[in-house]
Amino acid sequence: MAQQQANRYDAIVVGGGHNGLITAAYLAKFGADVVVLEARHKTGGAADTMEPWPDELPGVKVTTLSYVMSLMPPTIQRDLQLERFGYKVYPQGLGYLPLADGSSIVRHESEQKTRESIAPFSKKDADVYFEYEAWMGRIGEILGPLLMQTPPHLGSRSPSDIKDLGQLAWMLRKELDERTVADITRLFTMSAADLLDRWFESPVFKGFMAVNGIIGTWAGPEAPGTAYVLMHHSVGDVGDGQIASWGYPEGGMGAVSAACEGSARHFGAEVRTNARVRTILATNGRAHGVVLEGGEELRAPLVVTAVHPKITFLDQIDRHELPSEFVHDIEHWKTRSGTVKINLAIDRLPTFTADPEYDPQIHGGAIQVLDDMEYLERGFQEARAGKPATLPFSDTAIPTVFDRTLAPEGTHVMSMFTQWVPHTWADDDDDHTADLDAYADRLIDRMDAVAPGFKGSVKARQVIGPKQMQDGWGLIGGNIFHGELTVDQLFHMRPAVGYADYRSPLAGLYQASSATHAGGGVTGMPGHHCVREILRDKKKKMPS
Repeated sequence: MAQQQANRYDAIVVGGGHNGLITAAYLAKFGADVVVLEARHKTGGAADTMEPWPDELPGVKVTTLSYVMSLMPPTIQRDLQLERFGYKVYPQGLGYLPLADGSSIVRHESEQKTRESIAPFSKKDADVYFEYEAWMGRIGEILGPLLMQTPPHLGSRSPSDIKDLGQLAWMLRKELDERTVADITRLFTMSAADLLDRWFESPVFKGFMAVNGIIGTWAGPEAPGTAYVLMHHSVGDVGDGQIASWGYPEGGMGAVSAACEGSARHFGAEVRTNARVRTILATNGRAHGVVLEGGEELRAPLVVTAVHPKITFLDQIDRHELPSEFVHDIEHWKTRSGTVKINLAIDRLPTFTADPEYDPQIHGGAIQVLDDMEYLERGFQEARAGKPATLPFSDTAIPTVFDRTLAPEGTHVMSMFTQWVPHTWADDDDDHTADLDAYADRLIDRMDAVAPGFKGSVKARQVIGPKQMQDGWGLIGGNIFHGELTVDQLFHMRPAVGYADYRSPLAGLYQASSATHAGGGVTGMPGHHCVREILRDKKKKMPS
């Protein structure tokens, strides 16, 4: 009896990634007795810092999977006192594209330098670039705050749901006119390539601008819907008083998770690692606890899952406890990815042929490895046909330009978020180690072509493919967003029709994973919004 009492909580959070930790921190701040159960040996999930070469390169740490911050709302940072627990972010440069012919494009903090960089490729593109940015910014100002909203039940005849939809329409009434509605429609339906064709003429510049439309997705720039993904990664203001920008957290992405864990523990949450949940207990349509792999049983009237929905609803719950339509939706939840994360230790910063002098706007920016739009589309089509891209593209960052906590003097770390390999590799028996090594070789050769000597600067590398992401971090399909950011998987559809409000078909079971609305990226919004809905159900307000 004493053991049973010891294993009773007000709330159980399944999954100790950043969203699970933020959920626990808010619940604990409100006064709940909360435990977080993390399957791995450490918290953080994809927001992870690790030391992959402890013997060869002690003290050299990398941002393992996710690698930059953007849209974590200031509200969350203030509520949970994250700075007190080590949260600090250095702004990232806006973007750099070096080319093998010795030319380059840099989006610089100086408007004049940006314009002068684009003009050799197209004077027209240089002239309209800032108009495009302003247009995208206006759309972002409208759609960005929706990330802070709980999606309404579109199509429901319930008076309360109709009221919610009306409130949303009222909120948007001043922002939407006929032209703006048309622009938003284009963003949701067009490809990134077609959208950029409306503005620009240079294939090189269009390829450079298309990266945000395909990053982390199983889609090339010509796929419908990638225009929205481009906008999603361009949102600056989510409506709570601060313009967000891309940045490197000091200590790597794992430091963000550590700050979230520190906050959760500060407010009284218990955090357990090596505590894999085997079963979520449910009877008569209500969740009431969990069973761990070792057989230990924990009870609580409230359970929150922050892990991938396919794990929660297809593996951890008896499907007979769930509506068949809901199970069907989760079974068909798209979570493909052809991403490969390559982390390098290098003994010096790259010297680019086009821009040989050190510039923090360049070396500390988002360095793109690609040629043009066709380069990107060809790489995707190769992976779609079942073979890794001959010429991979990479969104590359060197966080040690600003953050010297990640490596001792004389060493830098480089994060290469690359695409594509076949998404089917996630489920293959073969771990494709040889294929991944060859893929990494090709990418390093491509970087060497724009920064001669780069290949010789590489001291060590870590290559993580879709299977490794799935098996090691529970990222089904290797998708770091817990589900593709396609139009049919956004807002009121994320992750299933009728359950985009952070609830689930089981009473007492809520969702806070990146597969819910505002998920994708290390934002913390799913955890924040989930607790907001829990408190609404309990007729309480968010703590301050």
